[in-house]
Amino acid sequence: MLKTYEKYIVSNFTKKIILISIIFFSLIIILSVLEEISFFKNLNVNFMIPYLITFLGAPITLFEVFPFIFLLSTQFLFYDLFKKDELNLLKTNGLSNIKIIKILFFSSFLIGVFTVFIFYNAASKLKFFYTDIKNDYSKDNKYLAVVNESGLWLKDEINQSILIVKAKYIKENYLIDVVINQFDKNFELEQTIQANKINISKNLWIINEPIITKENISNTNIKSYDLQTSFNTEKINSLFSNISTLNLLELFNLKKDYENLGYSSKEIQIHLLNLFTTPVFYGILTVLSCIIMFNISKNRSLFFHIIFGVLMSVIIYYINFIFNSLGNNGKIPAMASTLIPIICLSIISIMGLIRINEK
Repeated sequence: MLKTYEKYIVSNFTKKIILISIIFFSLIIILSVLEEISFFKNLNVNFMIPYLITFLGAPITLFEVFPFIFLLSTQFLFYDLFKKDELNLLKTNGLSNIKIIKILFFSSFLIGVFTVFIFYNAASKLKFFYTDIKNDYSKDNKYLAVVNESGLWLKDEINQSILIVKAKYIKENYLIDVVINQFDKNFELEQTIQANKINISKNLWIINEPIITKENISNTNIKSYDLQTSFNTEKINSLFSNISTLNLLELFNLKKDYENLGYSSKEIQIHLLNLFTTPVFYGILTVLSCIIMFNISKNRSLFFHIIFGVLMSVIIYYINFIFNSLGNNGKIPAMASTLIPIICLSIISIMGLIRINEK
């Protein structure tokens, strides 16, 4: 059971997290709603739609800034303890600096577990609804890309035709073992194209030695056939990049489908690793913030702490961004892209804990 002073610290810390989360959530809403209003301004929709999808998309954005919320919450907690001179009172009750840090670390870790397994799954589902609603009004809603156990499926509407493409897998700039059914606007089958390999580096696909079937008659004498589409390698990659709309179970299933397809699952691996190391990351940032607060002047203004916290958040964000980018591009292993920033911050924190009780 937690002692009274431990409950006091955990309670105040949790209140700070909730308060700062509300502030960040409000900022996200204000900034996002302007973008959504701009998107819908020329469309005939209910005036509430921009506000609705803003609220649907905001939770996942809040999840992305949670690390910095923990960092700032720790700073403001200590600012209050210093201002009210409560730190000395806690120490007289046998609570050393290292014990305070330990309480805050485990509090951050447990809250982190909640945010990953409860908050993230809920936020990703809301983000899915956000994307689904917005796609209905998007100019891009005439094409679709899906990956499942049977392979890669593409739907495209172009030049008064509807294309349904099924490929076994994708390799670099090529679709492998492809069947293309081409329909007219009334969904009457015009022709079927079969090919072992199609070059999709550009929107104009190059199909070598296709088998083209029209009215049950197959032609195998064509050496090369060009097909205009809305897709190319870059476009397909971008359609599969929005993994924030998937919960944990869906991420694991998609990773398996990607691997069966031959499509790179590195981005999903990094995303999953980031999610599962999130509680530890929150804890380390909390410890780091504690160490900084114990080592700076207790008479610093609130404005100084806000600026300092934001500056630290920006630095840590860009460190994570750089390593995640290196991992996604294959420059370093996926595991390294996630663990290197955490290990570096851990080393800095451990060094800062030396003689922390003397502060």
